[in-house]
Amino acid sequence: MDTVIPVSRPDPAPYRVAPEVTARRDPAWTRFDPTVLPAGFPARPVMVGNEIYRHSVYGQRHPLSIQRVTPAVDIARAMGWIDDAHYAESRQAEPDQLHRFHDPDYVAAVVEAERSRHVPEAVRERYNIGRNGNPVFAEIFRRPATSSGASILAGSALAHVQRGLIHSLAGGTHHGRRDMAWGFCFFNDPVLGILAMLDHGLERVAYVDLDAHHGDGVQDAFHDDDRVLTVSLHEDGRWPRTGALDDRAGGTARNLPVPAGLNDSEMALLVNAAVVPLVQRFFPDALVIQTGADGLADDPQARLELSNRALWDAVAALVPTAPRVLVVGGGGYNPWSVARAWAGIWATLNGIDPAVPPVPAAERVLRDLTWNHSRGRNPPEHWFTTLADRPNPGPVRDHIHRIIEAVLAP
Repeated sequence: MDTVIPVSRPDPAPYRVAPEVTARRDPAWTRFDPTVLPAGFPARPVMVGNEIYRHSVYGQRHPLSIQRVTPAVDIARAMGWIDDAHYAESRQAEPDQLHRFHDPDYVAAVVEAERSRHVPEAVRERYNIGRNGNPVFAEIFRRPATSSGASILAGSALAHVQRGLIHSLAGGTHHGRRDMAWGFCFFNDPVLGILAMLDHGLERVAYVDLDAHHGDGVQDAFHDDDRVLTVSLHEDGRWPRTGALDDRAGGTARNLPVPAGLNDSEMALLVNAAVVPLVQRFFPDALVIQTGADGLADDPQARLELSNRALWDAVAALVPTAPRVLVVGGGGYNPWSVARAWAGIWATLNGIDPAVPPVPAAERVLRDLTWNHSRGRNPPEHWFTTLADRPNPGPVRDHIHRIIEAVLAP
């Protein structure tokens, strides 16, 4: 029998966005209208949302078949943490606005997928639509275009004030690539929001990603762009399996791939000893914080063991590092843990302690949620009767100290 010698094949080239795509400045594309925002902005934080998320799902068997955005808003309203004076309805981004970052042919393919509810095989292959977790569903264009519209509005608005804070729960689609769907993300709203900031005159923007998955799409968009610092804290080895500790994207990125089982004490040390100093020494004009909730212990898509208090504390530590802050959502696949976490982030942004019992109306929001998952068949009572998770402190492993030392090194 002949011996078969395996042929060594080089790794595929990393995905990159051509520098000229993001480098130009052209504020006209945002079509910024300051009258859309409440009169109280920028003196008070503003939440940007839309009712499209109340009934839109990716499909019954998809991890995003759950309600996440509107329950968080409903809880915040029930708790008395927000009213119409501090809430703005997001407009849908038009295709030509999405072209600021996304390939026009790709945008047209998403529009056609919504119109026809059908994707030819050639389009599936080229644009990754209708496969690999990126399904064709009723609002395949309108839904991501609406979250993109929110980030474009927020980025433009923040660039026009000296200080301000905007919370867009539906944003955070950090995997979206310029010319294809990727990781449940059809458009990359954080990139569009950052481009709005830069195009309206800001010089330096920091992006901090707290999702359990690496913020690859944002890092790739601004690779080698010294106007944008991307910092991603994510589970090591988790899809998309990028964001290694030594990956600095030409010097404009820092990555903190953390081990499974990350606890609250380790998260606090990473944020306060590494992430906050990295942002501070960049001295940004604005900060974008991606607050994916899939690193929480109750989430099925990762192996981290954080309480929602750790996420709230991280946001509270990061907000003071820049005068203008956009907070977006991200991953999160347990409807109860996401809704409670994101409602608590809004409270944190307003100086309110979210570690309080839910009022009856907020508890009803939680009891009305459903989840087609084994963990959702008999949910524990504390998912209904508490907003704050039980803290999960623990020992700080040596590996955590090595991550901090590595990312702070020149």
